[in-house]
Amino acid sequence: MKIATWNVNSLTARLQHVLDWLIANPVDVLCLQELKMSDDKFPLEVLKSAGYDAAVFGQKTYNGVAILSLAPVRDVVKNIGGFIDDHSRVISATIDTPAGELRVVNGYFVNGQAPGTEKFEYKMRWLSALRDWLREELVAHPNLVLLGDFNVTPEDRDSFDPVGLAETIHHTTAEREHFKDLLKLGMTDSFRLFDQPEKSYSWWDYRMLGYQKNRGLRIDHILVSAPLVPRVKGCVIDRVPRKWEKPSDHAPVILDLAP
Repeated sequence: MKIATWNVNSLTARLQHVLDWLIANPVDVLCLQELKMSDDKFPLEVLKSAGYDAAVFGQKTYNGVAILSLAPVRDVVKNIGGFIDDHSRVISATIDTPAGELRVVNGYFVNGQAPGTEKFEYKMRWLSALRDWLREELVAHPNLVLLGDFNVTPEDRDSFDPVGLAETIHHTTAEREHFKDLLKLGMTDSFRLFDQPEKSYSWWDYRMLGYQKNRGLRIDHILVSAPLVPRVKGCVIDRVPRKWEKPSDHAPVILDLAP
C-alpha cells in the first residue's frame, strides 16, 4: 500500500490539485496539513466521489489536518492526549489493511517562528508532549506511521544552507534533539532507509526563486514503527506538483509498504 503526506497550504485553494494528484497517484492513504478551513467547509462529498473516506480536524484560517483513505477510518482521535491545545494539529485513525491494523498519526507540527520566542517555547512543549503521548500510542498500536509537516530538518543534508541557517528555526539543536527522541521510541525515518539524490527537499520558499534554485528544506517526513520497517519498499518526494500553477510550497512524500 502507498501512504502519502502533503501540506497543501489551503485546501480551498488547492482542492483541484489534490484531486488531480490522486488521479495520477491513487495512494491508499493521503494525509493533508494546513487545510485552513473549518470542518463544515471540508469537501467530504467531493472526496467521497473520488473514492476516499476522510477523518477531518479543521480550523478556520489556520492549521487543520485530515486523513483520506480508500478503506474506512475508525477510532479517530484529535490532537495530543493530555496536552491542551487550541490549534488543530494532529489527527489519528486506525485503518484495517490486509496485513492488519495500521495506526496513522498525521501532524502539522508547530513552526516555532524563532528561537527565544514564546512560539518556540510552545513548540518545545508540544514536541515533548507528542513524544510522551506517542510512547503510549506505540504500545497500543505497534504498527504505526507518524507523518506530516514536522517543521524540522533532521540533519544538515536536509537544508540547502546548513551553515548559514545554523541554529535558526527548523535547524536548531533543540528541534533536532526532539526529532531524535522520536527515533529513540523505535521510529525510523523511512526516507533515509534508501539512497536518495543529494539536495532532496520537500519545501521551497515562494520568494527569491526558491524552487527554481532548489533552495529548499526537507521538513515533511514519514516515520514508521519497528514492525513496519521490513515492509518499507520505498519512500520518495514527488516534486511534480510544486511545478504546477499556484502550487503549495510543499511537495508530497510517498511511502510504499509491502503487504
